[in-house]
Amino acid sequence: MDYPSHYETEVLLKDGSRIILRPIISEDIEGWLAFVSRLSRRTKYFRFHSLPKLGRDDAIRFCTVDYNNTFAFVAEVRGDQRKDIVAIGRYYRLPRRHSAEVAFAIEDAYQGKGIGTKLMEWLANVARENNITSFEADVLGENTEMMGVFRAYGFHVESELSGGVYHITFPIAKTKRVVKKEEERERIATVASVRSLLYPRSVAVIGASTKPGTVGQLPFQCIMENKFSGVAYPVNPNAESVLSVKAYPSVLDVPGSVDLALIIVPAQFVPRVTDECGRKGVHSIIVISDGFKEKGVEGSERERELRDITLGHGMRLVGPNCMGIINTDPAMKLNATFSQIYPPRGNVAFLSQSGGLGLAILDYAKNLNIGISTFISVGNRADISANDMLQYWEQDPATTVILLYLESFGNPRKFARIARRVSAVKPIVVVKSGSSPAGSRAASSHTGALATSEIASEALFRQAGMIRVNTLEELFAVATALSHQPVPRGKRVAIVTNGGGPGILAADACEHHGLELPEFSPEIIEKLRSINKRDIVIHNPLDLTGSANEEQYEGVLKLLATDKGNDAVIIIFAPPVIVSSKGMEDAIRRVAPVFLRHRKPLLACLMGQRGFTAKLDFKDKLVPSYSFPEEAVLALAKAVKYGEWLRKQKGTIPKIRGIKRERARKIIETVMTRSAERPLWLSPKEITNLLGCYGIRFAETLMATTADEATAAASKLGLPVAVKLSSSTIVHKTDVGGVKLDLESEIAVKRAFNDIKSGLSKTGRQHEMQGVTVQHMINGGIETIVGVTLDPSFGPLIMFGLGGIYAELIKDVAVRLHPLTDSDARELVRSIKMSNLLDGFRGSPPSDTESLEDLLLRLSALIEDIPQIAELDFNPVKVMPRGEGYWIVDARIMLR
Repeated sequence: MDYPSHYETEVLLKDGSRIILRPIISEDIEGWLAFVSRLSRRTKYFRFHSLPKLGRDDAIRFCTVDYNNTFAFVAEVRGDQRKDIVAIGRYYRLPRRHSAEVAFAIEDAYQGKGIGTKLMEWLANVARENNITSFEADVLGENTEMMGVFRAYGFHVESELSGGVYHITFPIAKTKRVVKKEEERERIATVASVRSLLYPRSVAVIGASTKPGTVGQLPFQCIMENKFSGVAYPVNPNAESVLSVKAYPSVLDVPGSVDLALIIVPAQFVPRVTDECGRKGVHSIIVISDGFKEKGVEGSERERELRDITLGHGMRLVGPNCMGIINTDPAMKLNATFSQIYPPRGNVAFLSQSGGLGLAILDYAKNLNIGISTFISVGNRADISANDMLQYWEQDPATTVILLYLESFGNPRKFARIARRVSAVKPIVVVKSGSSPAGSRAASSHTGALATSEIASEALFRQAGMIRVNTLEELFAVATALSHQPVPRGKRVAIVTNGGGPGILAADACEHHGLELPEFSPEIIEKLRSINKRDIVIHNPLDLTGSANEEQYEGVLKLLATDKGNDAVIIIFAPPVIVSSKGMEDAIRRVAPVFLRHRKPLLACLMGQRGFTAKLDFKDKLVPSYSFPEEAVLALAKAVKYGEWLRKQKGTIPKIRGIKRERARKIIETVMTRSAERPLWLSPKEITNLLGCYGIRFAETLMATTADEATAAASKLGLPVAVKLSSSTIVHKTDVGGVKLDLESEIAVKRAFNDIKSGLSKTGRQHEMQGVTVQHMINGGIETIVGVTLDPSFGPLIMFGLGGIYAELIKDVAVRLHPLTDSDARELVRSIKMSNLLDGFRGSPPSDTESLEDLLLRLSALIEDIPQIAELDFNPVKVMPRGEGYWIVDARIMLR
């Protein structure tokens, strides 16, 4: 078997450092001998249960594997033109074909970092792919460390002690417990590595300049001006000092230890400087310099080199081409950026993929008086990304709201998994740029054309419970609401205003965003009349008119804070003559604690003002103020949607009985071996057989290559029938006259075959015809489309929408990321604009939506079991009246 390079990976260890894991190769003989020679007698005895003299023949034997029955991973440390093996984990398949023996050896200096656990994880991943279902091992009784690794991993371990040796066995299935343990270890390692970045005891600025106002001087100046609590070292070989602080020619010349290094030197020197940082023992680096991936092929190669160097030394990397980081913790006061804007301390964390935009973001946040806990500009994301920061902010007590500005995803599937977990405890608000692609990808199916990357992004955000906004202005509008106000319990809003016009604008905005404006109960109306003794009409929105005084406002707001008939209140105030802005602000400040006690959000629209004003501050909470009613309503609507997601049942992936997985896999194996052509389209018979393995209802279909075969097929199926072109290259059959319906005689069937063939001949496309398919005619039902496309970034996307020949014109579709839970399937069916059609419209019977949900879940199971499926179209899927199920009347499946 060829060397499986796709198993090369970098892993985070529990102390936050990084290391490389890769499969062993025959060229590792010298490295293996060096590794074994460094093992202590104790470690060698634990591994081999004796103290053997190991030579080159042993090295050759241990370094020779077939990557199937025998497999070994090495953990490797790189640097100074060397590569050292520091740990090895291997398995050997036993005569019982589904079991393997495992063994591990870790160099003494690297023990206790979690390397053994990571080797176990990756060996188990490989073993499962090679149809190994359990591991066995013999462990000396005194080797408590190795026993600890086995028992703490999450597998169900059985052990038997004999002669001072434990023989242990355990299944390696990826159970929920195993997944939970793996995710927890990943989270601990990530948090440790990010914390060392955000809480350094010492910082070196490499490339610190003596020229005022330059990018080379500003980071060091910002560190000094904000009174960083640690030690700062400027590094500049051409200067004795920078800003009156002694400078050093190289980071290697710095007398003390360095936890964090900022690198601001020309791109061609960055790799050398980075290697020096690794040799110095720096934990993390921030590369502000540009000239990397964003500059083309040469820059991409330089970025790969930079990443390899940091990985070889186990360092974390922010950037390159980034702005830096800010930590406003009073115990740290770190501004490691070139922005002289230092935001106030607060509970909002912010990640920006754009360095240049970061400057504007910090300025905007400060003007709105939004407090920041931590800020990071990740630039090219060569290492640290949103995935790392989300896991850190998840457990950061100083952060309650997370803001993201993203231009692209690194690993969308991992991002979705982490974001879904984090969203359950803290709201994530995201602006994703690039939402208007010039066009869809060239696709060979309806699904491929409809399920664009933008739709996939939207599906990711929806499933992960993230709050998507379109602009930075909306981002901060939502942040101001969520950072100091509780999440609404529902969508019922009460609006109080002193002007009819602003109230109408707010009411219209509420309707647009799906919020409700309930009328006040008779009891509340009576109390409102006693507070406001003037003759006004009392309904929602409540217009107190310009004559109301601040006591009346305060009384009304206190009453609405306790009213169980609403879930949130918006106060809109346009400064009139009677009540001053200050009086209104004082009233809001006095009633705000009442809203807080009742866990009800209060939003203000003091027209002409915006942001958190000091006058609306009460205790350590703030009431957000917006310039216009529409802003306040949008912020509240996003918070309501987030609250609905929090309360929604998250669903489970059901176990579907009766699926014939082995038979399905054999069908695919047979198909893949019948032709070397890729991509490869399944024939109608193969589709019928495959879908039958998963209980998916496909209208019986027969293939015909001649007119006589078509009439014979029609006779077998029973008239009336439909005759359709069979072609792997023509997606839109109707466009070329390739669909003939309601054929009630054999003569009509023969004529349909000949018409399809002659129509293609006229356009010179007869060679694209493989024949026709003949189906019993299915009438009635609503035409929908169900499909799958394999996105290179997001993985399989499952689509549902209105189908038929106008599917790509109407584009009423919704997409979810695979795999689907039962709640995902239910929501997917309800997500299209025309979902009311399925409920029964103007006298038509309700459709069998439950059978559609079942179809989606079975399709998700099919995609999970058959990863070779790259494109799949069921169009149309005819959804019959309730209790009658559905029928797929046309299907295309492409394999890669």
